[in-house]
Amino acid sequence: MPELTITDEGFRLGDEPFRIISGSLHYFRMHPDQWADRLAKARLMGLNTVDVYVPWNLHQPRRGAALDLDGALDLPRFLDLAAAEGLHVLLRPGPYICAEWEAGGLPAWLLTEPGVRLRTGDPRYLEPVEQYFAQLLPELRPHLATRGGPVIAVQVENEYGASGLEDTAYLERLVTVLREGGVDVPLFTSDQAGDLAAGGLQGILRTVNFSRNAARNLETLREHQPTGPLMCGEFWSGWFDRWGGGHQGRPAAAVAECLDEILASGASVNIYMLHGGTNFGFTNGANDKGRYRPTVTSYDYDSPLDEAGDPTEKYRLLRETIARYAPVPAQPVPAPGPKLQLQDIPLLERASLLAQADVLGSPHRAPAPPTMEELGQNFGFVLYETELPEAGAGTLRAARVHDRAQVFVDGQPVGTLERESQENALTLRSPAPGARLSILVENQGRVNYGPRLKDWKGLAGPVSFRGRDLAGWTATALPLDRFDALSYTDADTAPGPAFHRGTFEVDRAADTFLHLTGWGKGNAWINGFALGRYWSRGPQRSLYVPGPVLRGGSNEIVLLELHGTREPVVHLRRSPDLGTPE
Repeated sequence: MPELTITDEGFRLGDEPFRIISGSLHYFRMHPDQWADRLAKARLMGLNTVDVYVPWNLHQPRRGAALDLDGALDLPRFLDLAAAEGLHVLLRPGPYICAEWEAGGLPAWLLTEPGVRLRTGDPRYLEPVEQYFAQLLPELRPHLATRGGPVIAVQVENEYGASGLEDTAYLERLVTVLREGGVDVPLFTSDQAGDLAAGGLQGILRTVNFSRNAARNLETLREHQPTGPLMCGEFWSGWFDRWGGGHQGRPAAAVAECLDEILASGASVNIYMLHGGTNFGFTNGANDKGRYRPTVTSYDYDSPLDEAGDPTEKYRLLRETIARYAPVPAQPVPAPGPKLQLQDIPLLERASLLAQADVLGSPHRAPAPPTMEELGQNFGFVLYETELPEAGAGTLRAARVHDRAQVFVDGQPVGTLERESQENALTLRSPAPGARLSILVENQGRVNYGPRLKDWKGLAGPVSFRGRDLAGWTATALPLDRFDALSYTDADTAPGPAFHRGTFEVDRAADTFLHLTGWGKGNAWINGFALGRYWSRGPQRSLYVPGPVLRGGSNEIVLLELHGTREPVVHLRRSPDLGTPE
């Protein structure tokens, strides 16, 4: 593919003037069997480019490990598919990506260095970054446009101006690492208008992020960058949801009107998101601007392509807008894909989590509760257990609960502590000296934006009863990446968190949505594929099931329900329930 160059007048691709008309989509938020479909729909909307983040924490879940580039993380294959579709690529390798993604893409193992200063030149951070790029960049070089590949430009870090860190030397070092690693395509930064000064670098293209007021934002960009291309690096087509809030979005007509304003000005654009996808498994992030707020499983984002990849009215309007300024393929807007419906699937087999925790993880003994990171764990839960030294009522106090703790005495539930509600104490009664105290702590998503990225999980501090710190802890890491060893029975009635299992038959696989009416809070898997978290507080009340996860014939569904259900039945339906728009 031809190379992108930057002139005082704008972009050129090869020998021709060029306008980037791009949309964001994330390979790690889609099933890999659906990558080609989403890329084709990007081209059909009139885009000539796609914008892609790279999540360090998924590619390198262990310090010093070789990068995982297989299956759903096969970035080279994704780039090949983009090239086959005739699309250019804006690549955003981080190391920090935000993206409402767990820890903004930073690996949890960085937090095993207690004083580490993330996103700075601190050697405890920068050395692992450089080691990561030393593995990643050789995989990317063949895909650069200078070598015939689709990648026409690469981002330096991400929205650094909003970090408050102002470590220009760190950004400059990343530029050096990229250049020495063979990245010889243009580099760019991306910031909101008020952060352009702090997030930019001399000699590196700046782009500006916004959802409205295009003329004003592009004018601010021009003040910081007197010559060269104007570009909106993230034109927000929607927004994300948090648990307990309303379903967010942006009206399609307003989005189309602002896109028209951007294109009429002659600027380039990247629509964030073209297709949001899903925070499968435990990968959602969280925000903490004085109060912890975890993001939901769906990353539908009110995008032009919805969570199942179907074109929306916003897709049609944006396609019509683009057609006024650039060629759009003559093919019609793609039709929605087929959907599966199956009511009343019983989940009659049950397995208690507390009773079988030892087959899900290895117990670790410690005088005080270790954090999840100290246990070498990235996602999931930790079960902490010790003995209460005396009988009687008293206050149990946990210094820092990250993020949600269910408390049990001799297997009986006695209360829940939520970080979001800033709860750290409850009253309980110990029936006798030596009563078993169990605390199941869920990592609900590490903070992905702002100054609170150092977000340790689990019990990040001492736990006391009646004013005395408890000792002699056993901590069992429960990543829940497999549960082959669980023993299920239809006679299990133990209280507390439990796995519920059932099977269902389908003639032919297709996309569907798992509806969980009557269930409380937990996680879902189908055929071992982690769909994500559910929670009755909403707004999201269903989970997207990619068609490739299903198979003709028998399929297995497992729920980890943390509290209980009115009836152990779930449903597969053709449409989602993401909540009522605000």
